[in-house]
Amino acid sequence: MVNLWQRAKSWLARIFRRKVAPGRFESGAKFSWHGWLSSMPTVWPRREYLVYVPRGWSRWRRAPLLVLCHACKQTPEEMAEATRMTALADQLGWLILLPRQKESANPWHCWNWFDARTAEGKGEAAIVAAQIDEVVRDYRADSRRVFVAGMSAGGALAAVLGVRYSGVVRAAIVHSGLACGAAASPMTAVGVMKRGPDIDVDRIAADARIGARRVPLLALHGDDDEIVTPKNAIALVRQYLRFNGHPAVDLGAVSDGVAPPADAESHETGVNGHAVITRDWRVDGKLLVRLVTIARLGHAWSGGDGRFPYNDPRAPDATALIAAFARDALA
Repeated sequence: MVNLWQRAKSWLARIFRRKVAPGRFESGAKFSWHGWLSSMPTVWPRREYLVYVPRGWSRWRRAPLLVLCHACKQTPEEMAEATRMTALADQLGWLILLPRQKESANPWHCWNWFDARTAEGKGEAAIVAAQIDEVVRDYRADSRRVFVAGMSAGGALAAVLGVRYSGVVRAAIVHSGLACGAAASPMTAVGVMKRGPDIDVDRIAADARIGARRVPLLALHGDDDEIVTPKNAIALVRQYLRFNGHPAVDLGAVSDGVAPPADAESHETGVNGHAVITRDWRVDGKLLVRLVTIARLGHAWSGGDGRFPYNDPRAPDATALIAAFARDALA
């Protein structure tokens, strides 16, 4: 009996001394029959993706899933490194899905948010939704805690996924992006980026919300963004307020880029950073929309790694703001 007990103690000691598995990237690809693009109908509707498996991940514990969509002229690897999102995933135990755009679909590796089928929830939105389903199944992710984020064109795709896939996506984060369906065609996309939507994005939300689940939104935008005008952030906020049924959307100006009255507003001036205005809209205490406006920030990920394009190293840290939003919106 003594020998058995000693062997048992030795075995337990080896288990507890075992090193926690480090985080790692794994690759995959997914096809969707609904993924054909109206603007490029010959492009095969299949996209590769990466999955970041966080440090210490276990298949027996269902983890939240963050879908992170890169910007134009970016790769998933660059997006992950520049935003330091993998470090956050290691800390919080998140899985990360990083879809990869291919050059044959867009020569600048932009997501085709302006494609009519994508804006309707087909096209590339359908491909990424299929990737989400596959990763949730294969990695046993928590389907109740799936949230999608993106920068610029990736942010616009995230906005589409939130509106069109409310049964799959539980929250949307859009950094320097645009509303779902903001451009009527690829030909008008550049003008929309400079001036704001050329169609009624509120109407898109009103039609889409019938039978849909609420999807909280975090919108982050620099007020010096000359590539995607801040008016697009206001249009995005209005769209998600309408989609989530907040009464403030029926108040305030529509055409001059002024946000509807918020339920709470705070102002911060960070040391060696940008001044920040945060506005929250809630119903019954639940967060529906949060808009973070960052002074003197251009078209860049706030608090990112300055070695990479479209990243500003100064505060606030958008990655940390995403973590705080996820705790609030997905509680």
